[in-house]
Amino acid sequence: MDLTIIIPAYNEEKNISEIYQSLKKILKDIDNTYEIIFIDDGSSDSTFSEIKRLRNEDSKIRAIRFNINSGKSAALNQGFKIANGEIIITMDADMQDDPEEIPRFIEKIKEGYDVVSGWKQKRKDPISKTVPSKIFNIVTSQITGLKLHDYNCGFKAYKKKVIKNINIYGELHRYIPALAFWKGFSVTEITVNHHKRKHGKSKFGTGRIFRGFFDLLTVKYLSIFLKSPLHFFGPIGIASMSFGILIGFYLVYLRYILDNRIGDRPLLMLSVLLLVIGLQFISMGFLGEMIAKTNGNMDDIVIDKEL
Repeated sequence: MDLTIIIPAYNEEKNISEIYQSLKKILKDIDNTYEIIFIDDGSSDSTFSEIKRLRNEDSKIRAIRFNINSGKSAALNQGFKIANGEIIITMDADMQDDPEEIPRFIEKIKEGYDVVSGWKQKRKDPISKTVPSKIFNIVTSQITGLKLHDYNCGFKAYKKKVIKNINIYGELHRYIPALAFWKGFSVTEITVNHHKRKHGKSKFGTGRIFRGFFDLLTVKYLSIFLKSPLHFFGPIGIASMSFGILIGFYLVYLRYILDNRIGDRPLLMLSVLLLVIGLQFISMGFLGEMIAKTNGNMDDIVIDKEL
């Protein structure tokens, strides 16, 4: 199989048939074998009925249905697991992504890139979505070290080896390029056409932004400190113990030089507390090192070629 198109859908009954017809028109002109995987993410409308109808007409369509709405990351993850194509393209079901861009994604992948991310340079969305998205993209680029203009764009292309080496959950679907970048895969982006939504309602919410940032911090921590937890916990523990020792010296000065009582001073409790907390952080670091070394961190190793 040359190409897999993965399309998560949640309450998109009026868009399913339209996006299929647009895809069919484009894919028939591409000299590639292909499959289209629809993932119904627990829709409460007739989305899955539409998918089933199309599946009965076209054997190239595959379908998954979730019992409950589980999120885009879960939908993509299931699609990745069953994808057969050497090139995997993900796109949204709301018809805002333009299927005519697919040949450009394939061309970029064939140039040697492992991940190609879409950039909705002229975005057809209200300001309530575009402004938070721009801020999010700037912050995310700084934190991840991978500069992309549009992390939120669901229109992306991957080589098969990328999606087989990445597990996603929560809101991590938007960080797949960063996850791939940290694993040594090559990442680029292309500008793509973006259309206004014609049917249905946007699933965007401000809560997704906050959840996304928390997931980003989690991924950043795991990518940097998973191999050596002591490098994360150690400095915190040393800083805490250092403050505790400094306060202790100050209390010794008060007691033996100035002859002041220190037994009932809050600083004494604070000094002891900082020393205990510091020891705990350092102990957690050592414990984490033992676990990391025992597991070997083999999951982070990606084999590029084997002869």
